[in-house]
Amino acid sequence: MTTALDAPPLGPMLDDIVSNHRPQRESGSVPANIPSLAGVPFSRFGIAVATAAGDVFCSGDADVPFSIQSISKVFTLAMALRRDSPGALWSRVLREPSGTAFNSLVQLEVEHGIPRNPFINAGALVVTDHLMDQTPDAAAALLDFLTAESGPGGPFIDEAAAASELRNSSRNLALAHFLKDFGNLRRSAESVVENYVRQCSIMMTCRELAQAGLFLAREGRGAAGAVVTRSEAKRIGSIMLTCGMYDAAGEFAYRVGLPGKSGVGGGILVIVPGQCAICVWSPRLDTKGNSLAGTAALAELSDRTGWSVF
Repeated sequence: MTTALDAPPLGPMLDDIVSNHRPQRESGSVPANIPSLAGVPFSRFGIAVATAAGDVFCSGDADVPFSIQSISKVFTLAMALRRDSPGALWSRVLREPSGTAFNSLVQLEVEHGIPRNPFINAGALVVTDHLMDQTPDAAAALLDFLTAESGPGGPFIDEAAAASELRNSSRNLALAHFLKDFGNLRRSAESVVENYVRQCSIMMTCRELAQAGLFLAREGRGAAGAVVTRSEAKRIGSIMLTCGMYDAAGEFAYRVGLPGKSGVGGGILVIVPGQCAICVWSPRLDTKGNSLAGTAALAELSDRTGWSVF
């Protein structure tokens, strides 16, 4: 892996990447079941790199808040692992790539209510249910966690967007009812889905998300000390690499070579172990639910810096 000192100057490089990848025409799609995402201009594009040394480099729309959606799953997983023995969670959710859509019902039924991994929707619902053992308002606990890591006054829950998304959450409710029927959900399906949707409706900027994810690049050490153990940070990164981009994880590993987690709000959080955390955002998605321009930009950044786990 190329070290940060060997890499080209980040500021001008990020400006160049924004120039190369900011969408010039409307392409891709936005989720039909999340009305609040439909009005985001297709040309939005931001990127931020938070380094282990404490520097933050930004370009484009890096300070424009967007809906983090499934990127929240990285942080809820970290919270669940640090609050309980890992075995308690891993008896309820696996760590394998799914090979199916992130909201698939079929796989969950065939595999008797044990989700393949914590980054598909069914797995994330189990993680949320697990967090609700400590607090009934897991979304507020996540917001506190993100604020502590990224700085005060930043992250917030878009409650109007959450309410709108909740009204269109039939599939997530179906997943939750499947989990409940198989005995893998302790609380009501409705309460877990509401918490999950509010987590996904947190608004953050690229700068804030890169800073919040930096603990995974620093062996579990966050803004105020240990967030997770070194071993847990490594293992979260491994699940990001194999499962973080849904059923496009293999393609992302091939093109970018780094652990990443996407969200249908158009964001992607990427970890360069020992070096930095990167967040890129562009709202238009490919057929797998990952940012079109964001993925291409990260591939270029990886090529130009040499950052890769391979």
